[in-house]
Amino acid sequence: MVILGAAESGVGAALLAMQKGYDVFVSDGGAIKENFKAELEQNNIAFEENQHSEELILKADEVMKSPGIPDKAPLVKKIRAKHIPVISEIELAYRYKGESKIIAITGSNGKTTTTSLIYHICKQAGVDCALVGNIGFSFAKQVAVAPKPLYIAEISSFQLDDIITFRPDVAVLVNITEDHLDRYDYKLQNYVDSKFKIVMNQTENDVFVYNLDDETTMKNIKNYTIKSTLAPITMSKELPQGAYLANAKMHMKWKTEEMQMSVDDFTLKGKHNQYNSMAASMAATAIDIRKEKIREALQTFESLEHRMEPAGTVRGVSFINDSKATNINSTWYALESMNNPVILILGGVDKGNDYNLLRDLVKEKVKAIVCMGTDNRKIHEAFGDIVSLMVNTENSTDAVKAAFHFANKGDVVLLSPACASFDLFKNYEDRGNQFKKAVKEL
Repeated sequence: MVILGAAESGVGAALLAMQKGYDVFVSDGGAIKENFKAELEQNNIAFEENQHSEELILKADEVMKSPGIPDKAPLVKKIRAKHIPVISEIELAYRYKGESKIIAITGSNGKTTTTSLIYHICKQAGVDCALVGNIGFSFAKQVAVAPKPLYIAEISSFQLDDIITFRPDVAVLVNITEDHLDRYDYKLQNYVDSKFKIVMNQTENDVFVYNLDDETTMKNIKNYTIKSTLAPITMSKELPQGAYLANAKMHMKWKTEEMQMSVDDFTLKGKHNQYNSMAASMAATAIDIRKEKIREALQTFESLEHRMEPAGTVRGVSFINDSKATNINSTWYALESMNNPVILILGGVDKGNDYNLLRDLVKEKVKAIVCMGTDNRKIHEAFGDIVSLMVNTENSTDAVKAAFHFANKGDVVLLSPACASFDLFKNYEDRGNQFKKAVKEL
């Protein structure tokens, strides 16, 4: 088996494949990070970096492609032309999970929060489980190193693109908004198809949690054959089965179970988090976790780093780190939950963003925009006529200083970039950490 890419998912897949007796070769077109290289060496796994030995790769029986490598890559095209099966790391992990159950969460926004919340509920209820996929270990590594009876997996569309038999016991689709369109030929339909693959192999014994209020989900749901038991969530009406919000209370109905909880008791605030909380509660109920445990967990969950994370208050100005907002909708949710005047830090690598979606909220809530990216032209074009204070900066320190300069007591400086971070930072965590450091140094 050839494994393309030697980061978290590639190395995890290599460990599992090696353990299961495959002849493994790992190939990375770039440099491999020291920690991953050490792991490969310790396990005597053959690898190469900064190159791809095509002749060798094209002789593979099967290729595991890391999610970061696009189908457009010339090598991937050659592999497909030779009809060599290409799988994703979650597909490999699924083959060897044994009797374990899987709750898989996908969607454009809120999936990390929802995944972490489900994990928190399961832990509170005493379930022996692991958090895998886009957070925690790669799924394959967890199966190889420390198998568990339950895996809670955050899964991206890229990971779903190359599944064949992967089948979660509970699938959660939080929402679908325009994201990563650069990887899907700028066609929303391709991205939607990819997300719905999460239910492709489900049977009537499995459960599908989805959002009735999400326009794109509901426009497309009829186009797929879904065999699983449906568990919808909504804020717009009462449901005979599922979770809904009425009179500031969450109601959850499943089989013979019924539960109510005031949204004031949720530790996570904001409308989008009420959806995340309903989705997580539904998923936990579907694997028979008692409602008392769910209630307890929703009252004790702490929000995530880099996701609407308070980063300090300086002279009455609050700073919020929402570095994980790598697309327009995430930033929309962040702005929607703001009650004070906002100085917004935006920018980074644009994935085909339509900033018009933010215009109404920006007009209503934002008094200044600080751009932080190598190319800020689109941001200026989108908001130049409605926000008079706009500046360009090239690092976190300057961005934070500029934002603080524009702020008055009671204002909020919000880092919610709506873009990927790869132009100035290693990743969104690095961007968030540099922001927090800059706030401390004010």
